[in-house]
Amino acid sequence: MMPEGYQIRPFTMADYPAAYALWQETEGIRLSSADEPEAIARYLQRNPGLSFVAYHEHQLVGAVLCGHDGRRGFLHHLAVARPYRGHGVGRALVEHALHALAECSIAKCHLFVLQHNQQAVQFWRHLGWIERVELIVFSKVLE
Repeated sequence: MMPEGYQIRPFTMADYPAAYALWQETEGIRLSSADEPEAIARYLQRNPGLSFVAYHEHQLVGAVLCGHDGRRGFLHHLAVARPYRGHGVGRALVEHALHALAECSIAKCHLFVLQHNQQAVQFWRHLGWIERVELIVFSKVLE
């Protein structure tokens, strides 16, 4: 439960500049061209009402991108501004996203964590997520 004064609401493009600035300053988040405004606008349009932001008073202090492919959900770029960590903001953002996925009949969700980001690994373990060591992720840039 977050303290009074916090608000969580769906992520809109009006939130993008502040969310992008938060992602830039958050250790363990790697940004790419897929995080440019046009790409995020497409993502939000394709996955309406699944991504969320957290505000304390009038300042964005947390954000998470969430979407699905029709079978599985995916969380990306969960970030909470350093002074606001430990207040339940990250947990609340995740709960909102997972609830929204469940409303879409999505029964399982995945996320990616950079290997060296031990703070994130511990956060996700604390929330009860299971590390999948049997998987290897492959990527290819499409030109």
